[in-house]
Amino acid sequence: MIRKRLSSRHRKIGVKSLSEHRVSANPFDQFNLWFQAAIDAKVPQPYAMTLATASRSGRPSARIVLLKGFDPRGFSFYTNYESVKGKELTENPNAALLFYWPKLERQIRIEGSVEKLTREESLRYFQSRPRKSRIGTWASHQSEVLQSRESLDHQFRKYRQLFHNADVPLPEYWGGYLLIPSRIEFWQSRSNRLHDRVSYLREDMSWKISRLSP
Repeated sequence: MIRKRLSSRHRKIGVKSLSEHRVSANPFDQFNLWFQAAIDAKVPQPYAMTLATASRSGRPSARIVLLKGFDPRGFSFYTNYESVKGKELTENPNAALLFYWPKLERQIRIEGSVEKLTREESLRYFQSRPRKSRIGTWASHQSEVLQSRESLDHQFRKYRQLFHNADVPLPEYWGGYLLIPSRIEFWQSRSNRLHDRVSYLREDMSWKISRLSP
């Protein structure tokens, strides 16, 4: 994951204004500046983001997931491919992400297409998870109707015994996605509801920067 410290120029800007003339030319650099600022400010769950997907017919759904990485390709997260979001991404591989950090009065909106990460990338992340979380991936058939909490606990005990003294393998139905952005918007709260909004729109191999009306 990209990690850069805030420059003195951005420290002076602080959280009170956002200028289309002073943001980074590349939205990933600007995202990193704000993301690091959220971590430095110790905002609760800075990695949490709303993921919005839609079915083939356009019916939307949204939930909170965790950002697990970002680089010049895009933003990554992991889930069960057979979950509601997984099925919707198969039908309609377009999605949106939203970060909201109330403490900083900032939000970031990201829209784009989604593709699966490689099996190697998914395996590398899966092996970094706590052992019980890996077992839980086998125990839960995400989004399916569950008979009871007891049945879920039974499944967990079953797989914990099955993988006793053995590596927990990566299920075929679980892995990562990469959202490749076509548009990223940075929003900074201002007084009188006259908020600052700066949009990056992908145009071929470059980004067009614009200020939007609040």
